[in-house]
Order: sequence, then C-alpha cells, then structure tokens
Amino acid sequence: MSKTTRQLFQSVRTLILHAQQRVVRNVNTAMLITYFEIGRNIVEHELQGNPRAGYADQTIRKLSDDLTKEFGKGYSKSNLEYMRQFYSTYEKRIVQSLIGQSSQSGKTAAIAKRSSARSLKSSPPVPFSLSWTHYLQLLKINDEEERDFYEIEAVQNNWSVRELMRQYNASLYERLVLSRDKRTMKKLAKKGQIIEQPIDALKSHYVLEFLNLNENENYTESELEAAIINKLEHFMLELGKGFLFEGRQRRFTFEGDSFYVDLVFYNRLLKCFVLFDLKIGKLTHQDIGQMQMYVNYYDRKVKTRVEKPTIGVILCKEENKTVVEFTLPEKNRSIFAKEYKAVFPSKEALKRQVNGT
Repeated sequence: MSKTTRQLFQSVRTLILHAQQRVVRNVNTAMLITYFEIGRNIVEHELQGNPRAGYADQTIRKLSDDLTKEFGKGYSKSNLEYMRQFYSTYEKRIVQSLIGQSSQSGKTAAIAKRSSARSLKSSPPVPFSLSWTHYLQLLKINDEEERDFYEIEAVQNNWSVRELMRQYNASLYERLVLSRDKRTMKKLAKKGQIIEQPIDALKSHYVLEFLNLNENENYTESELEAAIINKLEHFMLELGKGFLFEGRQRRFTFEGDSFYVDLVFYNRLLKCFVLFDLKIGKLTHQDIGQMQMYVNYYDRKVKTRVEKPTIGVILCKEENKTVVEFTLPEKNRSIFAKEYKAVFPSKEALKRQVNGT
C-alpha cells in the first residue's frame, strides 16, 4: 500500500469510527430519554390511580406483559421499576441536561417546562455519555452525594461498568473523604476528584485487590513490583487522575553507589514527578530518609524550572504515623506514607470512620 493510499485509508477509517461513535451516543441518549419518559408516565399514572395496596405492583406487572408481547425483551417488571426509580432519582438533573442541549425537541421542552428552575440550579447535570447499565448500578447507591460522586468520576474517567463497580466496592468515595477535610464531601459530590494540591492526588490507602495477593501471603518487594507492572493499567486507575507511567527501577549513582526508584510516574495535572517506593513491612525512618534522597535528586537533577516539586510516596503494608511525624518537617508537602491493602476494605467500617462513630 502506497503512502497516499494509506493516508486515504486512515482518513476514511477515522470518519467511519467517528460516525459510529456518534451513532452510539445518539442511540444511548434516545434510550435514556425514553426510559426517563416511561418512568415519568408510570409515576404520574400511579399518582392519579387507585391508592389501594398492591395497585402499583399490579399496574407495572400488566404493563410489562403488554410491552413484552409487542416489543420483546427489555420491559420486564424489574426493568420498569428501575425506569420509575430513574425518573424519580434524576428528574431535576436530567431536565437540566436536556435544557443545555442545543437542539431541543418539543418533548424535551415540555419536560423542562414542568420542572422548577430554582431546583435545577442545585446540582450538576446528568451526562448522557453513561449507559443505561451504568445507571442501573448507580441507582443501587442510596446516598445521594456518594451516587453523584461515582457518576461524575465514571464520566470523567471513562469507566466501564465493571470499573465503576470495582471503585465502588473498594470504597473510593470513603477513602477520598478520609484523606481530606470532611467539608470537602460536598465538593466531591459536585465536581468529583479535583487535583490541585499534592495531597489531592493521594488516598488514605490503596486497594490492590486486582494483584491477587493474599493478605497473609509472604511475598517480596520485587514480587509486589512485578505484580503491579503486570497490572499497570489497573494500578494507574487506582492511583487516580492525571498519572502517566514514566518507568521502573530508575537508577542514579553517587560516588559509585547506585540507587533505584521502584516506580516513577508523572502527574500532568500537578505537573510534577511522583515517585513510589514499595515496602512490604512496617515503615521505618530509614525508608523516609531514602525517599527524601530520591525526591531531592529529582528536584535538583531531573525536573525542569516550570515543573512543580517532586512528590514521594512510600507504599507500605503498615504505616507508622509517629515515625512520619518526627522524621519529616512539620509542614511537609512532598513525602507521604500510604498503606496498601490486598483485599477490599469494609464499606461499613469506612463509613463509620467518615462519620466519626
């Protein structure tokens, strides 16, 4: 294939892929609007119907039977109940999102007219880039702020449904809340995870369940590093936003002695290097001193003038907060010790920590 023919192929291929993406987005949007409207019709019918016990259940069951006969699968009783819940949960935000679209249909305008303008300003719109399957999982989260957070993160990070559920089961929301001032909970619910300061990029601890390491298994630091490299994509998703992998076992030498940084990342949001040193035991002051040397080297020899100071993270199985407190300066903002877990934490236990109970 000649160069000009290859260029033609790539150009046409790009057009087709973009067209396919637009079709998928349009179909997804149409499906969400339809399900939203079905939910609205069910809710309004129930409000006008007989209030006797069992009325709503009988209505949805009959509607499911009739719709299934004409349109096939997809309209089971449970799915219709989710559509009703979808409308009740997202009514205000769906409407706000529809108002923001440039081409409003008559149906969309009618929906918007029925909603209170005052209530629409209170929360961000629902992005239509999520699928119905995403929303089925989000509807299972009872806490509104937590649900909003996972919705925003799923959109911003392009999470699959599987990744959404992994992050939820690994208690990402609770871990971020524990890593910050509790007053930031509402900010997380409205904006997702915002990376502005070094501490914003770090969780209270990291969950590495995807490495399949048993919590009580004896493994070496090199084996831990190898497991992370083999699952690098998953590890970067666990790290959070803006991380780019730069390399492993980066060597530098002083007077004939060589030193190696286990993992080196770059965070494009913070515009700085982030160094990870892996420890399988309890944190010691020697570990902190070693990381301080790594950070100093990168600040003085590697980073450019326009880049921010390097961040060092010691990833260990057991953090020693007292050692950290007395080894590092009081206003330390460059070196952090964070625990890693080989299994999922208990969401209930984390929520108790968040609530201080």
